[in-house]
Amino acid sequence: MNYPLTMTFKVLALAPQIFVRDANGTEIMYVKQKLFKLKEAINIFSDQSQSRQIYAIKADRIIDFSARYNFSDSQGMSLGAVKRRGMRSLWKASYDIFDGEQVVFQIQEENAMIKVIDALFGEIPVIGMFSGYVFNPAYLVTRPGSAGQPGPTVMRLSKQPAFLETGFKVEKVDQTLSAKEEEQILLSLLMMTLLERSRG
Repeated sequence: MNYPLTMTFKVLALAPQIFVRDANGTEIMYVKQKLFKLKEAINIFSDQSQSRQIYAIKADRIIDFSARYNFSDSQGMSLGAVKRRGMRSLWKASYDIFDGEQVVFQIQEENAMIKVIDALFGEIPVIGMFSGYVFNPAYLVTRPGSAGQPGPTVMRLSKQPAFLETGFKVEKVDQTLSAKEEEQILLSLLMMTLLERSRG
């Protein structure tokens, strides 16, 4: 893929939608979340025409803070999963990315205070509409470390200043990532973006 990628989240859309484009502006993924589903179900298409589905994400249980979201390709083959890391995510977004039952990557918010301030600022009448220009959280994707510490960073997702939509930039840090690892990470970031949208 041609990095950096941009992920644009339509804030005012009835059903949450994300457009993913490469560095040339070419649309490579279109995500539309189904409305009124007790069990999360997200279909990912190659573009907005929705003529070709390339991935699917499904939760393993009805609405649950610690649900595991499983990825599959267009043939139904498993690609991995992502899961929020329990109570730790209430303060600082933390997710584990799985390949089978093994944690292969982790996602952590770079600075938890930015999101807290962003949420508080967003509650101020009128002025809060501009919080997207002022406070922009970032997330690091790392390999598992040791002794509770994260390993080396492989990708970075950062929120970009925007009004009436939410934009993110995905930067590839580790150039040795395999195609499957990139898929696992991008699908995890998409799912995390949808889960975290209510927190700014």
